[in-house]
Formats: sequence, C-alpha cells, structure tokens
Amino acid sequence: MPPDPDQITAFLTSVHPYDALEPTEIEGWAARFKAREFPSDAPIYSLGEPLSGLFLIYRGEVETRDENDVQISILGPRNSFGERGLTRDGIAVTSARALSDTVLLELPKTEFHRLIETEPQAARFFNRNRVPRDSSKDLAAIRVEDLMTRDPRSLPPEATVREAAIVMAEAHISSVCITRGDTLEGITTVRDLSGKVVAFGLPGTTPLVQVMTRDPITLPPRAIGSDVLHMMVEQRIGHVPIVEQGRLIGIVTQTDLTRFQAISSAVLIADLASAKTVEDFAAVTARIPDLLVQLVASGSRHESVIRLITDVADTLTRRLLSMAEARLGPPPVPYLWLACGSQGRQEQTGVSDQDNCLILDDAVTDADMPYFSELAQQVCAGLDACGYVFCPGDMMASNPRWCQPLHVWRSYFQGWIARPDPQAQMLASVMFDLRPIGGASHLFDDLKRDTLEAASRNSIFVAHMIANSLKNAPPRGLLRGLATIRSGEYKNRLDLKHNGVVPIVDLGRIYTLRGQLSSVNTRVRIKDAMATDLLSQSGGRDLLDAYDTIAEMRLEHQARQITAAERPDNYLAPSDLSDFERSHLRDAFVVVKSLQSALGHGRAGLS
Repeated sequence: MPPDPDQITAFLTSVHPYDALEPTEIEGWAARFKAREFPSDAPIYSLGEPLSGLFLIYRGEVETRDENDVQISILGPRNSFGERGLTRDGIAVTSARALSDTVLLELPKTEFHRLIETEPQAARFFNRNRVPRDSSKDLAAIRVEDLMTRDPRSLPPEATVREAAIVMAEAHISSVCITRGDTLEGITTVRDLSGKVVAFGLPGTTPLVQVMTRDPITLPPRAIGSDVLHMMVEQRIGHVPIVEQGRLIGIVTQTDLTRFQAISSAVLIADLASAKTVEDFAAVTARIPDLLVQLVASGSRHESVIRLITDVADTLTRRLLSMAEARLGPPPVPYLWLACGSQGRQEQTGVSDQDNCLILDDAVTDADMPYFSELAQQVCAGLDACGYVFCPGDMMASNPRWCQPLHVWRSYFQGWIARPDPQAQMLASVMFDLRPIGGASHLFDDLKRDTLEAASRNSIFVAHMIANSLKNAPPRGLLRGLATIRSGEYKNRLDLKHNGVVPIVDLGRIYTLRGQLSSVNTRVRIKDAMATDLLSQSGGRDLLDAYDTIAEMRLEHQARQITAAERPDNYLAPSDLSDFERSHLRDAFVVVKSLQSALGHGRAGLS
C-alpha cells in the first residue's frame, strides 16, 4: 500500500533537509509529493530521458547506472536521486531501476525548483556547487571546543596550595581547576598563589578551598572564541573553564588565545628560517597539527590548508639541504632535490610520509657520489625526525636508485613508457607528480617536457596508466550508498584517502598526461583539463565539487582527531556524519565513479 499524506509527513520529518523545516511547512511539502510504486526490476527512468521530478525512496532499493551501463550506486530508504538531472536541463544523466518492490515519493520538477528557491536549507542540501567557506582567521570564526585545552589539570578542594604549586610548575601551566568529581567548584591561578598565599605568608599546607576563586565564570564548548576574549577583557581574568552539562571538559587561557592568533604558516616558516638544529626544526613542525586545526576550524578551504601545510615542508626541506651543505661543503656538481607524492602535488595533510629524489648534473663522477649519498641521508633523516616518516616503499633520495645523474633519470622514464608493466605504472604515477624543491631547477625542465611528450604519444602506455588509475574505486554500497571496510583495524570505516582522494588524484594525472600539462596540483590539473577541453565543463565542475567535498571531510576528520588528542588518520566512520554530510559524500563518490567510467570507455568527461 502506498503511504497516505500523514505517513508521508511523518517520513519527511526524519529526512534531511525537510526535518529542518517548520512542522506546517513539512505538511505543505508532503502534500506535493506523489507516491509511486515500482515492482522489482522495473525501470524508473532511462538515461537521456526528461525527468519528471525528484525521487525520494520511501521503501525498497534502487540501482543507478551511468551511460556506460556501469553501476554507480545502490540506494535505500531516505535517499534522494534524480536531482542532478533536474539541475542540468531536466535530462537524466543516469538510469535507475528498482531492485526490489519499491515505493518512491516523487516531487514534480516545478515543485522541486520552488523548494530550492524558497527553502534555504533545501538549497544548501541540493546545491552541489559548494559555497566558499569563510576563510577569516579571527576568533569569531572558531568554536571554543576547537580552541580549549581538554582535560585540564585539577585537584580536590582539600588539596594544599603546595600541591597546586607543584602541579603548575611540573606541567608549566598557570592554573589548576578545583573539582569534586567532574563538577567544577573553583579555580586557583598563579596570581592567587602570589596574591593570597605568598603575600600574606600562608603556609603551604593551606587548603585550596581557602584561596580558590569559587564558582568561576565558565562558557560552554559551543561558544565562539570571541566570547572568551570579551569575557576576559570585561572580567579582567585570564582563565575560562569550559563546562558542559555541569561537567568540566576544558579550559581556555590567554596563552591559548595568543597561540591561536599567532600560529600561521608564515610564523612556522619564519621559525624554521631562524632555527639552527634538527631539534629546533622538530619543535616547529610539531605545531603543524595545531595549524591544521586552526585553519579547518576557521573555515579555510581545503586547497588553502594543504597548500599552507606543504609550504612548511618545503621550507624545512630547503633548510635541511642548506644545513647539509654547510657540513659537507659546496656540492661538486649542480643537483636538484624534488618531492613527489602529496608534497609534490602540494597536498599534504596531517598524515604525511616523505617521497623525494635527487637529480644530479651529468658531469657527476663516481668520486662525487658519496657527497650526494651523505647529503640525501642527512636530509631524509632530518625529515623523519621532524615527523615526515621514512617512505615505506623507500621512494627517497637516500635510496641510491633515486639519487642519479640526469641521463639515468631519462632512461628510467623511457623504460617505464616503453614497457608499462605494473611496477612501471606505479613508478610513473609517482614520478609524474615530481616538483622541484631546492637546487638547480633547470635539470628538470627538459626532462619533464620530453617525458610528457613521449608518454602522451604512446597509446599503449596511456591505456595502461588509465587502467592503473581505475584500480582505486569510490566506496559505494548498501549503507546509504557507502561501502565500508569489512574487517581489520578500520572495520566499518571509509578510507577517504585511497577510495576518496586518490581516485581523483589519478584522474587529474591522466588528464595531465593526455594534454602534456605542466601542473602537478590536482585541483589545478582539473582546471587545466577543462581549459584545454580534455574534460567537459560540466564534468570538470562536478569533479571539483566532488574533490572539495571529500577532501574537506578528510581534513575535518583529522582536525577532530587532533583536537581529541588522537593520531590523525584517513579512516572515517559514516556514523560520525549527519544525513546531510552522508548524502553529499555519496553524491561525490557517484561523480568520481561516473568520470572513471567515462575515462575507461575512452571519453574525457560527462557532457
């Protein structure tokens, strides 16, 4: 039996974005939906036909396929589909059929457009052209929960002022919260110890309850940073405990505010420039997680975050090169240090190992090689000490294979292109992302141009590279269109790197290879492919939106882990996402899969 209007209304209250509407508005929109029944295996619409409206699954399962008849996704109750066609001249860009007896709620095309025109929540949900986020980096753009120090040091009221002084001295902090259980009763600061204890000659055995500030002013974690600043200025205090439902969960101090306003990539780079030892360098790069959290919390777009983080790695590498030269003396011949992988593409996040190599001038002799071997060892060891761990695949300049004269590098690329076996495909994929970091950049100019030209002319090599790029597929499945890892440490999670970002990186590399483009950054590659008609305008816009969605969720996930004092990774549980976020992530995976399918069938992109 199809649902009646009351049942449709009740259903919409559990579906985003309708659940954000007022009850009377939900009833009004429920009356505009029409229930339609489809038996198992029945077509819902075909590719290229005009769409009559937006479909929302009330009961059952629906399969969508692209124009190459490749499955895109399997959708279940509360999933919408068809909206992409409605925003692209009303023509279906996929086909859809019922996998079981299915009931759909259809919102006619005219009503769908009225929905996104009149309801801001719906416009944000269905508009896949993401609105640029606020990139301001002031305190009004960050929440207290992203600013506070979690699990602050605390003592019971019966503890002594001596115990408080010891805790503050050992932890290098300026306050101790006074709690009974998880309940905040007061706070004692360094100023209290000097003004209330030392000034009046009180003994060290004095209980904290006698000198603490009772019932201090607090804020909830959802307050914003400027609330803290205004409270400190108005009340002339330097510490604000953060309390949620009566429980102490954090504290914000003047030091936290200063650190937030001071930390930036420019500050880190300046500190690296003045640092003298590897230990000093490591102390600077240890602040990169704080930089990532701040940038994400303040709304910076992902392409800015990853670029700024990569700039720090570039500066560190050049400082290590200079330090090595200072120890070893001037290089016997010109050399060029290059980064590949995420650093090469200027796309580093909170999880990065090192991938690098050395190109040496052809005038180098066997007698010169120990110099460059030692230089590479020192730089790679320095990077590892600063958090850029050794590459598991030994793709580093410290490996003699990747520290070679220019003519050897030419032979490498020529061999990979002529004989594209699996290892050659893997190596070529990595090496096509090379970017000069320090040294004689002219050593790479001709090599890059000649290699791209030779590779693009070799259709067999291009075909192998395309096949290799399609091995990493977006995670599609039955769990609201998302397939999670089935076993192991990351069971029931999504790998946002290998199944999210990497497929888009691979697509960008293929476009670059086909067009002999010089860019290495993925976003720039996609834009260059659009500008040279290697990728259609609509396909390119979709791919950029998909990349932004996946990459930003990856960064937000890492920022949450860092804030919770966890080691950042790329594995996200779908249960941590809202319906809104899951829907957009599913749409992003659909776009990537569609463009992979188009590439695999010999077409640049969806038109």
